Amino acid sequence: MRSRPQREDSFFLALVGDGTPLLLAAAVAIVFAGGFAVFIAATGDFLPHDVNFLGLDATQLCKRNGCKVVDFMIHDRVAWGGALISIGTMFVWLIVFPLRHGADWAWWTLTAAGMLGFVSFLSYLSYGYLDVWHAIGTVLLLPVYVVGLIRTRSLVRSKSSPASLLRPAPLEWANRFEVGRLVLLAGAGGTALGGLAILWVGVTGVFVPEDLAFMDVVTSDLEAISERLVPLIAHDRTGFGGAVFVTGFTSFLCLWKSGLPPHLWQALAVAGTASLLCAIGVHLAVGYTDLKHLAPAVAAAGSLAIGLGLSYAPGRNIHQSA
Repeated sequence: MRSRPQREDSFFLALVGDGTPLLLAAAVAIVFAGGFAVFIAATGDFLPHDVNFLGLDATQLCKRNGCKVVDFMIHDRVAWGGALISIGTMFVWLIVFPLRHGADWAWWTLTAAGMLGFVSFLSYLSYGYLDVWHAIGTVLLLPVYVVGLIRTRSLVRSKSSPASLLRPAPLEWANRFEVGRLVLLAGAGGTALGGLAILWVGVTGVFVPEDLAFMDVVTSDLEAISERLVPLIAHDRTGFGGAVFVTGFTSFLCLWKSGLPPHLWQALAVAGTASLLCAIGVHLAVGYTDLKHLAPAVAAAGSLAIGLGLSYAPGRNIHQSA
């Protein structure tokens, strides 16, 4: 592994190091943000800037439609938090393992996934709601992430182009371990497509028919409660969709480029379990159990369980691809 020479006279350069401390700090911050989002949503409360924008707190809104609107917002926010935990977990794996070993594809994956994640913030503006806390977090996190990417570029063994992401590690049906990897790949790809679908709904119609049926409303009912309610829900939905897309995108590239070493298996198990427990669990908790609506999440959980089960091999040394 190549590392950047350190200047002994610079406190700040010593902290920045080869850039991995900055990227790790950003990844951990994403995990923390996801956990915080889950915690706040689980309390049933809104954040202060949500209340200021909407003109209603969660208790006041809960008096409408049997609290179903608040339950719906909680379900989006818990699922979004779980997706953030998943993203941060996969970023940590990329930084600690393939990037530190000089894998060019790991650097490009972090660059692409980070760019997509930060750009998805702009989708929140499609309905005119600027989440101030999210904006501040993005402004603080973005330079840390960018400088980390710049510094870690020196770790990469070959200065390839993003086209290197198109070349997979060998794919075959030779044994159950490789079949498990293929199942995981399919699940990650499906998750990315599902995230794009959610994002598209968020910036267009905001709701699918199952959403309105769960809340027992039509869009005009929500607008009658507050003209700012739909923009606030759209913000939640686009954020959730963007996070799910980045989760699937990142996991897919990790599996696509790597031979599924044990540490990646473990990272996928943690990331997938966190995301799907939040996504499926919150639906059950609030009573949003429409089978059509839950089918994608259940399918993702099934592919994760089958893929991890087939590729489980304690002590098996599967070398990662660079």
